Parts: sequence; C-alpha cells; structure tokens
Amino acid sequence: MSHEHVSNTKRIWFVFALLSVVTTVEVILGIYKPASLEFTHFIGLNLLNWIFYILTIFKAYYIVWAFMHMEGEKSSLRWSVVSPVIFLVLYLLFILLTEGHYIYGVFKDSTIKWNF
Repeated sequence: MSHEHVSNTKRIWFVFALLSVVTTVEVILGIYKPASLEFTHFIGLNLLNWIFYILTIFKAYYIVWAFMHMEGEKSSLRWSVVSPVIFLVLYLLFILLTEGHYIYGVFKDSTIKWNF
C-alpha cells in the first residue's frame, strides 16, 4: 500500500487569490462607500452592509470548505456542519436588526440624546 503524495500548490494559490480578491473588494467598498449602495435600503439595512455580510459569509464558508477539507466529505456531514452555522448567522442577523431598530426608535422619540 503506497500512497502517492499529491501537491496542492496550485489549489492553495487559487484559494489565496480568491480570498484576496474578495477581501480587496470589501476593502475598496469600505473606503469608497458608493452612494448608490450606501443610501439604498433593503430590509432595514443599506445595500453596502448586505454586500459586506454576504462576502464575509462567502469567505467563511470557503475557508471551511477548503482548509477543513469539507469538499471531500459526505453530503450529510457537510450539512450537519453548515446547517447550524447558517441558522445561527440568520438568528444573529435577526436579533441585530430587531434590537437595532428598537434602540433607534427609543433614542429617536425620547429626550435621551445620542452620546456614544
């Protein structure tokens, strides 16, 4: 039983390039903040924030996919790892949007001023 060593150098460079491009896009959008994305709202947030959320989730998923070797696992194992994370991210996003809207309403309609 001999195992042949396979070099993954090409794959590592591809993953590095892909994650670098996504990070560069995030940084450029964060620096320039295009008005068409920043002042257009969708479900309580501006489109720029949604793009940041989506790109960050993409990077996190791809890191798990590539560096934790999930692409070679059975579908049931992949879903058992990814499903709770998807649920928790959506739940956290729901809590942030709901509580953020409540806090905004409290400060907007009261005599308490924004001091932070």
